[in-house]
Formats: sequence, C-alpha cells, structure tokens
Amino acid sequence: MSLIEQAAKRLEELRRAGADLSHPQQPPGGNSIDAIDAAPTPEAFVRAMDARAAQPVLIPSARHERVESPLAATPARLPIAHPSARRAEIDLKQLAVRGYLTPDSPKSQLADEFRVVKRPILHNAFGRDAKGKNRNLVMVTSALPGEGKTFTAVNLAMSVAAEFDTTVLLVDGDVAHPMIPDVLNVPEGPGLLDLLTRNDLDVADALVRTNVDQLVVLPAGTRQRRATELLASEQMIDLLNELASRYPDRLIIFDSPPLLPTTEARVLATHMRQIIMVVAADTTSQHAVNQALSTIESCEIVLMMLNKARKTDVGSYYGYYTDDGES
Repeated sequence: MSLIEQAAKRLEELRRAGADLSHPQQPPGGNSIDAIDAAPTPEAFVRAMDARAAQPVLIPSARHERVESPLAATPARLPIAHPSARRAEIDLKQLAVRGYLTPDSPKSQLADEFRVVKRPILHNAFGRDAKGKNRNLVMVTSALPGEGKTFTAVNLAMSVAAEFDTTVLLVDGDVAHPMIPDVLNVPEGPGLLDLLTRNDLDVADALVRTNVDQLVVLPAGTRQRRATELLASEQMIDLLNELASRYPDRLIIFDSPPLLPTTEARVLATHMRQIIMVVAADTTSQHAVNQALSTIESCEIVLMMLNKARKTDVGSYYGYYTDDGES
C-alpha cells in the first residue's frame, strides 16, 4: 500500500472515531496537519496523521465523560467444580482384614477363585461373539438375605478392576439396605435413586471415583419413600439403557436386593444380560434356590456361585510356584 493510500485510510479511521478534523490543534512536538503545507509530501501527511492519532479521542456524551467498554466491568467467571469430582478413599488394609479382595493381594486364594468367576462373565460381555442389548449389565443377587451377594459383588468388581483393558462400575441397587457405602467408605451424596427422581442430575454427577484404578461406584443415593417401586419403574429401564450405552466398554455390576423377599429384583433381572446368583453353602434350601431361579427364567445367562463353602476344589495356582520361580 502506498503512503498516499495509507494516509487516506488513516484519515477515514479518524473520521469514524469521531475526531474533529476541521480545526486541528497543534499536537506535542509541533506536528500537525498544517505540516502538510510546509512539506507537501506523502511522508509529511502520514506523520501528521500519526501525530493526530496519538491524541486521545473523546466520544461525545451527555456529560462529556469517557465511555468505557461494558466488558471491562465484567469480572472473570471462575470455573465451577463439577459434582462428579466426588471421590472415595477405600481403606484397603481394613478391607483385606474383613476378608475382601484388594489389589494388594493378587496371589491369594480368593483372588484365584474370582479369576475363575470373572472370566466367563467378561467373555459373555465383551467376547467376539457377544451380542444383544445391554450385554455389559451384570446383576449379583441371591434367593434370601445374608447369603453374601454384596461380598460377591464387591470382590467381583475388585477382580475386574485388575484387568488391563476393562473398567467396572459397581452400582448399589439394594436401596432398602445399602451396604456398599459402609464397605468402600463412599461419601454421602446423590446416587441411583436421585437419578430416578431428579431431572437436573446427570449420570456423571452421581458417580464416585475411588483410589482403586478403574473402579467407579454409583451409590444408592438419597432414601426415598417409594424406593422399591422406583427400581421397577420406566425411569429405571431408561437409566439402565443409558448406562449400558454410555459406557459400552465398562462392566456394570449391580448389587441387587434378594429375589424371594422382594419384587424389584425380579423386574430388574429382566433387563440384565447376566445374573450371578449367590447360594450360601449348607444354609439355603434346595426349595428356595429353585423358587428363586424360577423368578429369573427370562434372563439369558444365569451363573450359580456357591458361597461360604468350607473347602474349595479350585485351589491356588500361584501357590505352586517356588521362591526361585520354578514350578
């Protein structure tokens, strides 16, 4: 762009800014637009325009006050902490004392047994031939209370969390008698029931991360008067579909109510891909087991797990290794 063009452009900018160019004033340093007469060259004209542009230009107002941009008075908006930042610090030592599986005990007999338990479950959920809706939804239940379904659900979640390429979401679905907060030290806050009753809550807002890599917990949430009915509602079906589709690479384990004393577990079972039915050895009658199985006949995959057995035939594979690594 030539100097003449630059000068014309600068002049137009000053006019748009509201500068009075009809009666120029002498700026500091003696430069003004009058300098054009003394040195009628393009260079002189540009210098004069630069000098005038250096002067403050006041935008006329009713009281001739300086008008500031409204953006200057707007404070910077601080980031808001997201509720999904909730975290549970699991006391792993205390958990091991209570007989649960922890990441620090990978060579225990309990760890070996749950390796055997989880392998077909993972295959049914993520294997190459795994098909069908909600294939990553797994429900852990029992015929009667006290058979060890929560113990099984937590240990299964711990074992799956040890996988390299699989994460796990442990859901406390036994809303009448939630046990997972006590076992895993989960803080109070929104959970499953809140997702069923609040439209302003996202799934991520109710999740609780833990100090065990790849393990996330969805607690039961705020107690509701009609909690059992909520688990059998259309909202629950929608939530299950959302969980399964939003986290397709995550195994979602539900610790559900027992089958015989409740009805919500039976409704919940109809939307699950796999059900693990825990049976207490030498305690649960054959009649109770058969009756419980008849309530979940519509489920495609039902796995039976014997709990509280005094002796197991699985053994400990890692116990056969000697200290020097020879078998």
